Amino acid sequence: MLALRRVSAGTLVAAGLVAVVCAIPVAYLFVVILDEPSVAWEVIWRPNTLALLLRSLALAVAVGATATLVAVPLAWLTSRSDLPWRRGWTVLSVLPLVIPSYIGAYLFVSALGPRGELQGLLGVESLPSVYGFGGAWIVLTLFTFPLVLLPVRAALRRLDPNLEEAAAGMGRSQATIARTVIIPQLVPAIGAGALLVSLYALADFGAVSILRFDSFTRVIYQSYRASFDRTGAAALAGVLVVVMLVLLVAESRLRRRRSYHRVGPGSIRAARPVPLGRWRWPAVAYCATVAFFSFLLPVGMLVYWSAQSVAGATDWQQVLTAAANSFLLAALTALVAAVAALPVAWLGARAPGRLSRVVDTLTTSGYALPGIVVALAVVFVGIRLVPFLYQTLPMTVIAMVIVCLPLAITATRAAVLQLPPRLEEAARGSGRSPAQVLATIGIPLTRAGILAGAALVFVAAIKELPVVVLLSPIGFSTLPLVIWQESTRAFFESGAIPALVLLLVTAPGVWLLVGREK
Repeated sequence: MLALRRVSAGTLVAAGLVAVVCAIPVAYLFVVILDEPSVAWEVIWRPNTLALLLRSLALAVAVGATATLVAVPLAWLTSRSDLPWRRGWTVLSVLPLVIPSYIGAYLFVSALGPRGELQGLLGVESLPSVYGFGGAWIVLTLFTFPLVLLPVRAALRRLDPNLEEAAAGMGRSQATIARTVIIPQLVPAIGAGALLVSLYALADFGAVSILRFDSFTRVIYQSYRASFDRTGAAALAGVLVVVMLVLLVAESRLRRRRSYHRVGPGSIRAARPVPLGRWRWPAVAYCATVAFFSFLLPVGMLVYWSAQSVAGATDWQQVLTAAANSFLLAALTALVAAVAALPVAWLGARAPGRLSRVVDTLTTSGYALPGIVVALAVVFVGIRLVPFLYQTLPMTVIAMVIVCLPLAITATRAAVLQLPPRLEEAARGSGRSPAQVLATIGIPLTRAGILAGAALVFVAAIKELPVVVLLSPIGFSTLPLVIWQESTRAFFESGAIPALVLLLVTAPGVWLLVGREK
């Protein structure tokens, strides 16, 4: 209770309202399933649902494992070896994060699919199908492995080299040192990265839809679109959420069973780069191969298709309208998220406790759910409570905020924690109201964190696909929506310029991420 006195009643009420809105997706699942439990159970226990679950889990495991196998050697080479041009390979290995999975799938189909570039180049009647499990596995791996690379690389840079040097002094080979000393210390980072990739694969909608792989998200969307079967879609979404929660709990328990921290005195010094010797140029070839297929080739294809589109009949009005709409939607989402994050961040920073933990859990729940589930929840609640907002821009913004809000909260809370509480206490002691304290001290001194959070939300919102597919107002086209529509119709040239524009918008955010990682 003493902690709660550090925040105003207005902050508590505002944080509570934000938490209630963010709880809509979870509440939606419970309400719809309990409304027709027999129908929901019938959907859950269908043999097709079990097959769907196994397919989705197989994809998640395959993508997580393959991304780990690609990322861990890259992380070691770019952080602990004398690899030539190490900084450049680091940048190139992170830049695939710029490419959304649905753009990656779109490029994959345009190159290898029917009427694709490779078929025309070879002059053959047909090629093996790129659709289904194999295509989804390749595409998701190529554009998600940096999610493993970043935490593993950061963990490698924090490792104490004394253990490795002691093992080397005992005559152990580099392979033995890696197996017995380095990898065991990297288990938390590898596990966290692999889990993140697996969750991404489970929640992905764009790539699996373009590549026609029946995962949970695609079947949920088809179930809703085909018959507006909200109970069936909610039941499937509930199964997906349970699977994701089980994965999170399993990873958390595995991490708690071991101790990985350093107990000796002193600070950790930087490790000396390991000489690669005769493996120097094979390592360069490995890095170049990964960079080529995950970034250079996709971007080159986008530039090529864009040039083809410019030479042809490009609908510039559509591109400009979609870009303007995307910017408007992302800007509104960033603005609303920045405002909504303020009370939640202040409550968490100034009054940590049970209440703030509940609020934090509710406000971050939307980020842990697939975007398509959030969109369905907002549709369900909107039609019943505010039907006049259905398929309007405000409803789309609300769903986008639920999905992206944790990005703003995290950045804002970090800034609030660096703000000395005595400044606020002194201002209140001088007779200023909570609103005046916030306006004159809180916001000005945490402005950098607020703006950083808004920028993160903007980048995430401008790429969001499931929400705009289900909730965009009629006639309101965005860059992701245009790309998705053109790719499903195999009009690759028409979607190239919107995709390139989208990459150019999101690239600065990833570049800042690379620039800060030192």
